[in-house]
Amino acid sequence: MKTENHYINRSGWLRAAVLGANDGILSTSSIAIGVAAASVTREPVLLAAAAGLTAGALSMAAGEYVSVSSQADVENADLQREKAELENTPESELEELAQIYIERGLEPELARQVAVQLTAHNALETHARDELGINEITQANPFTAAFASAFSFIIGGILPLLTAVFAPIHQMVLYQYGFSIIFLALSGILAAKAGGSQTGKAVLRICMWGTFAMAASALVGHLFGVQTP
Repeated sequence: MKTENHYINRSGWLRAAVLGANDGILSTSSIAIGVAAASVTREPVLLAAAAGLTAGALSMAAGEYVSVSSQADVENADLQREKAELENTPESELEELAQIYIERGLEPELARQVAVQLTAHNALETHARDELGINEITQANPFTAAFASAFSFIIGGILPLLTAVFAPIHQMVLYQYGFSIIFLALSGILAAKAGGSQTGKAVLRICMWGTFAMAASALVGHLFGVQTP
C-alpha cells in the first residue's frame, strides 16, 4: 500500500519558523544596510545588527505568544460553549451535526447514522472538528509558536550579523544585500521542502520582497545619514 505524505500537521510551527527566519534575515540585514549606508566605520553597523537581532528575537517570541494565546483562548471558549450545548440540548446538536454531513454530500439517513455513531464515540471531539474546525493538528500552541519564532529569528539574524563582522566595510551594503538574498533563497527552499510546496514560487516571493525592504533601508540610510570617518 502506498503511503501518502501530508504536511498540514507541520503548519503551526512551520509558519512561525519560516516567519521568524525570514524576519531575522530581513530585519537584521535591513538595519545593517541602513546604518552602513550612513557610516564608513564598522562599529555602528555591528552594534545596530546585534541590537536588532536581540530585540527582534524577543519581540517575535512575545508577539507570537500573545497572538497565538488569543487564538487558543477563542478556541477554548468555543469548546466550553459547545460542551455546555451538548449537555443541555443533545438532540439539537445531533441534528446540527447531521445537517453538516448532509451539506457535505451525504444522504439524510446516512448523515444521521454517521452523526449518531460519531457522537457516541466522542461528541465534543466530533463537534470541535466538524462544526468548529478545531482539531489536534491545527489547534493553537502558544509556547511552540513562540519558541519556533524566536529560535528561527536568531538563526536567520546571525547570518547578516556575521556578514557585518567579516565583509569589507566600504562594500558592506552590497555584501549584505548579496548574502541576504542567498540566505532568503535558502530559507524559501527549506520552507517549501518542509511544507511540500513549489520551491520556485517561494524563492521568488521572498527574494522580491526582501529586495524591496533592503533597498528602502539603504535609501533611508543614504538620505538621512551623515557619513563620518
